[in-house]
Amino acid sequence: MFARVRTPGPAPGPASAAAGTPGRPRRGGLLRERDFRLLWVGETASAFGSSVTSVALPLVAITVLQANALVVGVLAAASWVPWLLIGLPAGAWVDRLPRRPVMLACDAVSALVFCSVPVAAWFGVLTIGHLMVAALLTGTAKVFFQTAYQVLLPSVVAAGDLPEGNAKLQGSESAAQVAGPGLGGLLAQAFGAVTGLIADAATFVISAACLLAMRTREAPPPPRDSTTLRRQIAQGLRFVLHDPYLRVLTAFGATSNLFLMGYQAILVIFLVREVGVGPGTAGGVIAATSLGGVAGAAVAPWIARRLGSARALLAAEVGCAPFVLLIPAAFPGWGLAFAVAGGLVVVAGVVAGNVIKGSFRQMYTPRHLLGRASVSMQFVNLGTVPMGALLGGALGDSLGVRPAMWIMTGGLALTGLILLAGPIKRDRDLPGSPATS
Repeated sequence: MFARVRTPGPAPGPASAAAGTPGRPRRGGLLRERDFRLLWVGETASAFGSSVTSVALPLVAITVLQANALVVGVLAAASWVPWLLIGLPAGAWVDRLPRRPVMLACDAVSALVFCSVPVAAWFGVLTIGHLMVAALLTGTAKVFFQTAYQVLLPSVVAAGDLPEGNAKLQGSESAAQVAGPGLGGLLAQAFGAVTGLIADAATFVISAACLLAMRTREAPPPPRDSTTLRRQIAQGLRFVLHDPYLRVLTAFGATSNLFLMGYQAILVIFLVREVGVGPGTAGGVIAATSLGGVAGAAVAPWIARRLGSARALLAAEVGCAPFVLLIPAAFPGWGLAFAVAGGLVVVAGVVAGNVIKGSFRQMYTPRHLLGRASVSMQFVNLGTVPMGALLGGALGDSLGVRPAMWIMTGGLALTGLILLAGPIKRDRDLPGSPATS
């Protein structure tokens, strides 16, 4: 993936390299490339720490500060609010800046912030407000890091390597999510919930070290012109809104994320208080469901080749979503298997869909608009995440956690139908470039 700088050229047409249809796999693939291995190690470490935090942070709120479902939902929302506040200008800024220094700064901020939580807890001054600020600051860093990463990747990776690269990164992230929540729960049970956040801080240090060690020189940002920041943001939004493929993918992503985050925000409290499991078991259940992400990332390039990228996307998103209804049916004892099975299939579909959509967007979007177009989609897609977290927490507080889980998972089960409203249902493969009129 990070083999060497490649001169950006025109996006391949649908006949030659459709967005989700990679070429013949090479033995060892991108793992033979030094800079890709560095990126892979750094991103896997960071994903591992973040998956620890996904369990450790709500457990800190629940077990240390005795938070209720609404507070847990607000805490989950806080890490996603920056997408609404600065998501759009972040895309234009990243298009103007060298991307790797931006990513390094984000790693440094995240490491320092996560270190502050256990320090405050050890001195007895930790509050919900502190956790909220930590979530907001690390969420802001994530906006810039994720946007910079998506713009950097295709400038140093051949178009034909993007599906493989995205699949490997998604697969390693999902593998990290298998181990992370389980470790977070075990650390919380053995040493206290705040201990897990130390591991997260260390992973950002590893990520920064890997970025510094890379030899690849990224393609420079385009020369600055006289276009104002507001006008550049508008250019990215117009491209997404006027394109039939990106428009329907954005609408689908926004709706599915609303319900996905709605149930995930209260999943830990559901497992602990409704199903009656301990912190270690809750982390283990979430880790087990993350195995679906490993499978989804592994099979995404294969099903894209066999079915076509458009058909594979529909199979992943429309076919897997209804299995989420198994999660709120879980009960103590063997009934916990419902939560594992439902989460495993849904996560597999989500990750497989993300691999296909990510490769499509990076190949399809003109290079000079990639940062703004990507963040425009993320602004809408991820902007609904805090809304979903707040909605899940509010419903859990007013109706009860299990009824709230039924409502959120029921909505998610239907969201794949949105993809049938656009041109994707008519295609075998997603196109490699926008149609010219």
